[in-house]
Amino acid sequence: MNTILIKAASVVNEGQIFVADVLIKEGFIVKIAPNIQAEGAKEINAEGLHLFPGMIDDQVHFREPGLTDKADIFSESMAAVAGGITSFMEMPNTVPNTLSQQLLADKYKIASEVSLANYSFFMGASNDNLDEVLKTDPKNVCGIKVFMGSSTGNMLVDNATVLENIFKDAPMLVATHCEDEKTIRENMARYKAQYGDNITIDMHPLIRSAEACYISSSMAVELAKKHQTRLHILHISTAKEVALFDNITPLKDKKITAEACIHHLWFDDRDYATKGNWIKWNPAVKTEQDKDAILKGVLDGHIDIIATDHAPHTIAEKEQPYLQAPSGGPLVQHALSALLEMYHQKKITLEQIAEKTAHNVATCFQVDRRGFIREGYWADLVLVNLNDPVKVTRANLWYKCGWSPFEGQTFQSEITHTFISGNLAYQKGSFMTNEKGKRLAFNR
Repeated sequence: MNTILIKAASVVNEGQIFVADVLIKEGFIVKIAPNIQAEGAKEINAEGLHLFPGMIDDQVHFREPGLTDKADIFSESMAAVAGGITSFMEMPNTVPNTLSQQLLADKYKIASEVSLANYSFFMGASNDNLDEVLKTDPKNVCGIKVFMGSSTGNMLVDNATVLENIFKDAPMLVATHCEDEKTIRENMARYKAQYGDNITIDMHPLIRSAEACYISSSMAVELAKKHQTRLHILHISTAKEVALFDNITPLKDKKITAEACIHHLWFDDRDYATKGNWIKWNPAVKTEQDKDAILKGVLDGHIDIIATDHAPHTIAEKEQPYLQAPSGGPLVQHALSALLEMYHQKKITLEQIAEKTAHNVATCFQVDRRGFIREGYWADLVLVNLNDPVKVTRANLWYKCGWSPFEGQTFQSEITHTFISGNLAYQKGSFMTNEKGKRLAFNR
């Protein structure tokens, strides 16, 4: 692996921004200093550019195996790398669902052969696989995923005894999707009785309501407190839920953490009029007040992590009527760009972006030597030009599904270089695909 010297970058790391050179050897950051000389190193002039720790996305759906008409690990890891995401944690609702240790191992094998980014995969829980769940190795698997709301296949965990046992016996972090299925079904029945098949997308956040989210999230928090579970609640979508979490410091001592997603920070229910099913997600995008409260929760430490919940579907699927169109959309290529746009809008600082997308993810999941720009750590790095606008079009997307909810949006910042475990994997629209990402390890 070549030695790389990044010169004169504005380093964004651990609450500071400072100009420095960064020397990379054999995949690791070996020196950070004002003026480094390294004979024979590949030099990259980063003057005027900002250097961030690579984003660690703790919630993606890359659809492989079984749903590869929508996406696959190669295509989506490529889009992620182009978007400044250097590591991802992928969800178990593929086909077949990742409900056994063998199926989990199969996904790791695929990733080792094709993923451009570093990777980890969640072990899935169901109503009837607790024995398999408890075999999961905390040192090389990111966590256990529990769908406390509907999902693909056999992944809804609605058996109270099973839930209790997972929370009581889980050997590692438990991540939950929290929407109360009973409430959603009752809401859907009421809307169908009134509108038949003519339910429209603007009714989505009323069917998958704030109350459905809160009922489920509060139950998860109650279970976690009862059993001292390391709980991480994904994609908070309501103001009411934010109040469930504390802003304890230091973060490493926090037992119950939460995540906000890009779409819940960017869109609100006014956008359904123009975006339609393209912003149909579960949990639903809700009100402007919810959006603002989630951002406030991110900034004041009640919500710890920003992620994507990247979940692509085909254009044909999304163009169906509301009731048939699946929920989810592609986000990894533009998550960091959207956050940088929010920086330009003075909603968040560059230091907070690094904290919420890299530092805190590494801390929450106890990721080994990633998430910070530190000597001795893996060189997962992203260079950004804050003042080079890029318009999102279908022609410049890397997603297999071929669309984005951000189409037509001009972002003020461009991601210019992405380094994966010391390898320059992406530069100005070109990918270096010979080197693959590495499996994440965890200090547990």
